[in-house]
Amino acid sequence: RCVEAFYIYYHAGRIEDPYVSITKKWQVPKDGYSEEIEKEVGQAERKLRTHRSAFSRASVIQAFLGSAPQLTLQLYICIMRQEITAARSIFMLLSLLSIVYGALRCNILAIKIKYDDYDVRVKPAAYLCIFLWRSFEIATRVTVLVLFSSVLRIWIFPVAMANFFGFYFFPWILFWRSKSPFPENIEKEFSRVGTTIVLCLLTFLYAGINMFCWSAVQVELNDPDLISKSQNWYRMTMYYTLRFMENAFLLLMWYLYKTDIYMYVCTPLLFLRLLLSYCMAIFFMLVFYQFCHPCKKLFSSSITEALLSCFKFLFYMRKTPKSAVLRDEAAVKTPENTDEARSSSKTIDSQKGNLHQSASSNA
Repeated sequence: RCVEAFYIYYHAGRIEDPYVSITKKWQVPKDGYSEEIEKEVGQAERKLRTHRSAFSRASVIQAFLGSAPQLTLQLYICIMRQEITAARSIFMLLSLLSIVYGALRCNILAIKIKYDDYDVRVKPAAYLCIFLWRSFEIATRVTVLVLFSSVLRIWIFPVAMANFFGFYFFPWILFWRSKSPFPENIEKEFSRVGTTIVLCLLTFLYAGINMFCWSAVQVELNDPDLISKSQNWYRMTMYYTLRFMENAFLLLMWYLYKTDIYMYVCTPLLFLRLLLSYCMAIFFMLVFYQFCHPCKKLFSSSITEALLSCFKFLFYMRKTPKSAVLRDEAAVKTPENTDEARSSSKTIDSQKGNLHQSASSNA
């Protein structure tokens, strides 16, 4: 693919394309107005787009199935040996940049898949927000896993397996609950067994991504494109809430069972810094979706409105038992005070009668 892409790029414009197709895209609405754009796409440009899309997917696969385990292993070795060499630090930095780049490409792919009918142009500010968001999120997650595994080596396997298999079977559970027919339109040449293998590999990659960060692409097996095109704020809120609680719990276990290798480290300060770093990741994520997303005008509701609705729902659920208790107390007090209520009503009626008589005499 690389050789063919370079060959097509350097020979573009010298050889006339045998045929040209016309693509139609809508502009992202500006001031409530959207215009349809027609563009001629030659055969060379179409092939380059295909290769670029394949490169983007390959970078995501390489990042989370290659660089992420490598970064985790190298950081674990540094902590256990209590030394960081120059070569290892360079390779760790390259692995981290590779993971961040893969997560960034995953975000861009999700935007282009969900808004395929629009001409999407991502601005530099959006790239910067995604880069900071993913850098803080992935670095914090890898550090938390490594610190926990350095003191509780056996328990890291149940934690990792629970995370992986939870995200692996989640799309399949949703598919079984939807009672949709088995997808047959992935590739015409694939048999049912081949389609099942492809879907298993797709959910495997999906689980690998969610082990380290939020996957912007949501797998939906009952959709013809296998990707959910709806913006589910509640699922994202639930993911980051549970992930923050899990990171805090793993850090707490590390703090309680830390060994002598951390005697020269200010562990409370490191604990707070890691939690603050994850909060910074959430902050840049909110900034991206609220201000820098290229298709934010197409959202049915903004992420701040979704968060407010979540908080209102939790507040309502918390307030409901108190109101029920107050109603029960009022119901208990009502029979005891029936005589007082009757006497008070009688006095009010007598006062009304006196006022009526005085008014009639004045008339």
